[in-house]
Amino acid sequence: MNEALKPFVTTIDHVGVAVPDLDAAIEFYAGTFGLEATHTEVNEEQGVREAMLHAPGDGDGPAVQLLAPLRPDSTIGKFLDSRGPGLQQLAYRVTDVDAAAEALRGKGVRLLYPEAKRGTAGSRVNFVHPKDAGGVLVELVEPAERAGQ
Repeated sequence: MNEALKPFVTTIDHVGVAVPDLDAAIEFYAGTFGLEATHTEVNEEQGVREAMLHAPGDGDGPAVQLLAPLRPDSTIGKFLDSRGPGLQQLAYRVTDVDAAAEALRGKGVRLLYPEAKRGTAGSRVNFVHPKDAGGVLVELVEPAERAGQ
């Protein structure tokens, strides 16, 4: 296989859900589905307070990411204002976010950022434009341990 065409996606990393109240959403997902909040943080650059939730005992598996806005003009604040709470993104775990972005650009796919940004827990992320992914906002996530952080 051509090196430039080798797969870079290793698994689904998470599904992002926009919520107006992070604490209430964590309580709902824990009480209703038994998910456990394995990580929470504030990402000032992205304008969100977020939590990663996993099935019990599966902290490395796919997660539900809850995203609550820190301010109304953040991406999540605007999303909630226009669409209300709900599914906001699908994230794929990749081995190298820069190589993945370069490969996608080579196929004519637009990414939202010229360079990867800091994501949850020190990961590096970029996003595929929804118009180039069937209407889905796709996030590419290189976990921190792979990013050398």
